[in-house]
Amino acid sequence: MKGVAAGLTQPLRAARVACGMATSRKPATVRDLRTGTPVWLADGAAPPPTHVAPDSLSVDVAIIGGGISGALIADALLQAGRGVAVFDRRGLVAGSTPASTALLQFEIDQPLTMLSRKIGRERAARAWWRSAAAVDQLRARVADLDLRCGMRERSTIYLPGNVLNAEALREEAEARARIGLRSAYIGRDAVRALCGIARPGAIVSQGSAEVDPARLTRGLWRSALARGAQLFAPVEIADVAPRRGGLRLTTAAGGTVRARAVVHATGYEIAPALRPRGYDIISTWALATRPQPDAMWPGRSLIWEAADPYLYIRSTPDGRVIVGGEDEEFSSAERRDRLIPRKIARLQAKASKLMPWIDWTPDFTWAGCFGQSATGLPAIGALPGMPGCYAALGYGGNGITFSMIAAQMLSRALLGLADPDADIFGFS
Repeated sequence: MKGVAAGLTQPLRAARVACGMATSRKPATVRDLRTGTPVWLADGAAPPPTHVAPDSLSVDVAIIGGGISGALIADALLQAGRGVAVFDRRGLVAGSTPASTALLQFEIDQPLTMLSRKIGRERAARAWWRSAAAVDQLRARVADLDLRCGMRERSTIYLPGNVLNAEALREEAEARARIGLRSAYIGRDAVRALCGIARPGAIVSQGSAEVDPARLTRGLWRSALARGAQLFAPVEIADVAPRRGGLRLTTAAGGTVRARAVVHATGYEIAPALRPRGYDIISTWALATRPQPDAMWPGRSLIWEAADPYLYIRSTPDGRVIVGGEDEEFSSAERRDRLIPRKIARLQAKASKLMPWIDWTPDFTWAGCFGQSATGLPAIGALPGMPGCYAALGYGGNGITFSMIAAQMLSRALLGLADPDADIFGFS
């Protein structure tokens, strides 16, 4: 691996670190992105075929990251007519994407009322509306590509908790309704009728969805491959340096890739120099039960709590129930993994109180991590002072939804077009 080139400016040194190379600064840490066996990998399906590290290659855009973010960004760039090469140090769909529980909610982790106090009502409204539009657009794209990934529209039920009680939930529902979102507050009897849960009230929202994240991502990569994308894995990008007309990437094996732009889409596994202010890495845990289709609640709504740590529940097409949460700040993969039995037991206990008729004995258990910002919003766009370098990170609990927004914003940026929400999601 190469060291820092003589005369390289400080911003570009940070850009090189961002792309996972070894310099005098600390590069992105290699971590175990997940532990255990997510239910989405039970089918044993193979990822799309990839190539070994190239000796020499020229491409419009190099994407670093083979998960859902990289796949959606590649899809958007191919639609825009750009040539794409993708690199992942592990393999496609081999990182944190399968650890997702894949509740595709337009509801951002940060309630609208709370986000409005942090960034202003107008900007908070635009963030929520952009999230709602992203779910619709992702659903349409899955249909366009005929991806068989278990995508189904679902309503969500947002239960009171220690972040928002029943009265605060009512105020939250009113705030959403004022800006035209499909949310309404319902009382105790309606909550029980919808999901069998005994709570004094809840917000019901329309327009969310669920999906199998591994099948979705594999399908997107196969589509990208068929449309000319070049996929390389396992390949580590060891060095990124500026060159006339773009960037030069060097692989760990010594190959050279010339690109006009580089997109960093590696989730929370990023260099410290890139982390936005207030960015944290969070550990999360999940389980999936045995199939029990007779225990399903009407409509199979996505269920979550206005609580910290929050709890979320969904079903699968074959009648399994997935529960996840118990999030806490990441300290190490070893600690996260040691906590699996305790966290799974807590998830079982909480879920049993909500839905005692379900058998919460796990068939699958797993742990993963994600990046989270102080506002619950991602950072997407051009890296300041780093020509040709772009990134998408800090997704919080809305990983797939925000990945869709990242795909739209980055494809526009690489076409030289302004995005109306760059002031909300950008790195500025």
